[in-house]
Amino acid sequence: MKLGYFLSCEEYAPAELIEQAKAAEQAGFEALWISDHFHPWLEEQGQSAFVWSMIGALSQVCSLPITTAVTCPTVRMHPAIIAQAAATSGVLTGGKFVLGVGSGEYLNEHILGDPWPSAGMRLDMLEEAVEVIRELWRGKFVNHYGEHYQVEQARIYTLPDQPPKIYISGFGKKSIELAARIGDGFMCVMPDADKVRQFRESGGGDKVVQGGFKACYAQSEGEALRLAHEKWRSEAVPGELNQVLPSPRHIEQASTLVQPEMLKELFALGPDPARHLSMIEKYEQAGYDEVYVANIGPHYRELCDLYAKEVMPRVRRREKVGA
Repeated sequence: MKLGYFLSCEEYAPAELIEQAKAAEQAGFEALWISDHFHPWLEEQGQSAFVWSMIGALSQVCSLPITTAVTCPTVRMHPAIIAQAAATSGVLTGGKFVLGVGSGEYLNEHILGDPWPSAGMRLDMLEEAVEVIRELWRGKFVNHYGEHYQVEQARIYTLPDQPPKIYISGFGKKSIELAARIGDGFMCVMPDADKVRQFRESGGGDKVVQGGFKACYAQSEGEALRLAHEKWRSEAVPGELNQVLPSPRHIEQASTLVQPEMLKELFALGPDPARHLSMIEKYEQAGYDEVYVANIGPHYRELCDLYAKEVMPRVRRREKVGA
């Protein structure tokens, strides 16, 4: 299994993200995820760096492959602009960029006053957006007059040698089937074997499946739990609220429902490598090919050190025994 590091643009300033990427590469992580948000989930997270600027900066200080986790190419930004941004990212990373896409959340996509479509329409828009992006990556002039998007006399001149792969995020049946049908890979942040199975049986075959989870290093599990609840209690907001609420203030209100104990099973908490290994194993057993760990709180260097010395060697030893 490939182990990667997840850069949270919602929690860290640009300079911190760059330092985390360098620390992750030095620790032995094999790839990067990076989030794409206009707003953080909560005011306590406090950041929202523009992902395309960050990818350009990261490409100059780090050689790891980078995947957006995930970009919504449908409402806030037109797919033609995403196509150009992703193509440039492919060039800057030497072909080691993957465009991860999904249908988005109201939190980020309503900011220009556009209506928020139904879930079914958002998937239709996502499918057409991927079509537009791939058409533009052929390097020819494009005229596209579709149901949701128009492109007129547009050509992307700066292109990588090979077009970036497009991985699609999904949680429900329809989004997973869409990922299997049009994606080059699948992304999900739940260690759910049924979702992986559905993707593969719906046409995904042996395409790459990526997953991710959050971890919080601290000197004790109790301190890690406190930090996790302060910064990322939004992860346990019930139902579809995270998809339909418009601002961090509203998610803050919903997150009053979340008690600290509710986070223990969601995150790998504390300094014990067994907790982190257990979370990785859940994704491994569910059939994931790659898993990305995001740090919570200020102790990212300690987390990278823990993974370099305790977690990654055990994962590799286990893989050798299994082989």
